Amino acid sequence: MTKHHAQHVSRVLPAGAHGLPLVAIVGRPNVGKSTLFNRLARRRVAIVHDEPGVTRDRNYTDTTAFGRDYTLVDTGGFDPDSDDPMKSGITRHVKSAIEEADVIVFVSDAMVPLTSADRVAVGLLRKTTKPVLFAANKADSPRNDADAFEIYRLGVEKVFPVSGLHGRGIGDLEAAIIAAMPDNKETEEVDEFLPRIAIVGKPNAGKSSLMNRILGEDRMIVDARPGTTRDAIDALVARGDKRYIFVDTAGLRRKGKVTKAFDEIEFASIGSAVRAVERSSVVVLLCDAKEGVAEQDAKILGLAADRGRGMVIALNKADLMSKDELKKAEEAAREKISFAPFAPIVVVSAKTGRGLTDVFEAIDKVSASFHQRIGTGALNRFFEQVLQTRPPPTMGGSAPRLYYITQAETSPPVFVILASAPDSVHFSYQRFVANQLRKAFGFDGVPIRIVYRERRRGGRGARKEGELIDAAKAESVAAAAAAPAPVRRPRRVDPVAVDEEMDAKPVLNPDAKVARARAQKAERAAKGAAARAPRGPGAKRPPVRPAAAAAALPKKGGRSGRTIPAAAARTQAARDKRRGKKQR
Repeated sequence: MTKHHAQHVSRVLPAGAHGLPLVAIVGRPNVGKSTLFNRLARRRVAIVHDEPGVTRDRNYTDTTAFGRDYTLVDTGGFDPDSDDPMKSGITRHVKSAIEEADVIVFVSDAMVPLTSADRVAVGLLRKTTKPVLFAANKADSPRNDADAFEIYRLGVEKVFPVSGLHGRGIGDLEAAIIAAMPDNKETEEVDEFLPRIAIVGKPNAGKSSLMNRILGEDRMIVDARPGTTRDAIDALVARGDKRYIFVDTAGLRRKGKVTKAFDEIEFASIGSAVRAVERSSVVVLLCDAKEGVAEQDAKILGLAADRGRGMVIALNKADLMSKDELKKAEEAAREKISFAPFAPIVVVSAKTGRGLTDVFEAIDKVSASFHQRIGTGALNRFFEQVLQTRPPPTMGGSAPRLYYITQAETSPPVFVILASAPDSVHFSYQRFVANQLRKAFGFDGVPIRIVYRERRRGGRGARKEGELIDAAKAESVAAAAAAPAPVRRPRRVDPVAVDEEMDAKPVLNPDAKVARARAQKAERAAKGAAARAPRGPGAKRPPVRPAAAAAALPKKGGRSGRTIPAAAARTQAARDKRRGKKQR
């Protein structure tokens, strides 16, 4: 039997949730900002590649240096001369990061002469009153420091030659960052046990648009071209008195179209999206309602089901369809994902905001089911009714015995059933038990996992199981004692029915019983005497039973009082007579 290893939900809050000082890393494309970002974060957060323009959205992470906590933000490459709408969006996001930052780190390439984009960026930073630090990246050795100091021509006060790849000069840069931070910034306490929702789907399904609609701001870059989002970006969302952590992920294409050799960036983006699914508690699968739920959508939902995550299916772009078309789209979606009939389906429009309330209601319901725990007493009372209604079928010549059930884990819910032969429980009966659990206790949108274990006999494990059984029985007894006693009505007896029932019962004849017992005893004695009689030519044959005795002997297997009919007696006598002639 395969062992189950539960995957727990991440409790890491999104960067900036505590209101820590914010440090923004800016610069033109392909100067190593993401490499320096990962070095300062002390872990690999951003996707790094030699191709320029890999980072597009703002990527936040919390880090520490010299005992001081702060939030670090990575930005896309600043390219003011480009007419590409996506590059314009990146430039807009860079300016937003500069506005919200407390300290700005401008990164240049020590191995390349200054460009017009560097000069424009430095001119833009001169207009701000916030502290700005200038770091010349890719200075892997002291021989490159002379090239790094070229940025002094722009009138900067100090340059930090660093190497984000090898870590050279990082200590001096971190010391300068800590010295430039404000001292009295207030921090905010945030609950760590917040539901984490990952928005997944195929490329160009509208995930970033939905994320911006939920956040109420232009946080994610949106473009008509598929594959705009690369990194998994998480953000804290407040709606009413509740808070959530939403994660925007990259679009997941079919596995056959993605190879690490030809597209390392997309391969890394898919890995980031899969990790976001594993860290989440609820997965929102966003599909294009006009195109319908495709096979790739079903595979993405299967990924969430395999990881045991809660699931919500959202059909986007509802503003482009009529009411009848939406109804047909829902029916087609339900048919396509028939393996998860428990997952709720909602209709939403990221462009107009239609259906956002339904999305949050579904998320709240699924999140509650994801963390739900059922008491052992209630589970075993339910399990007893299930066994009475439909016991497990026979497999291999014997039916397995199921003793008791308990919930071993939550998030996701895992149940353990002790059985005499776990391998003999048919998969159809396992599915029946899971459906009955869902019917009795809910668990909407959450896959239920049931593990069947063999009951141990003797030893420490058996004592522990016995303690669990005793605890379950005690809880059941206490719950039954606390429940009000049912009102039992006296049974009404019909005297006519009782008389008819008594008349229908057969009346046994005691004299016939005694006669039958005596005849059987005599027959056994005759057989014994025949067995003990001498054998040989001169030996006497045992006397043949007369027909009268055969007629008086009651018939075996019949009801008491019944004897062999006369015709049968005559037939038996004729057989005995012929047998006697043959013997002579």
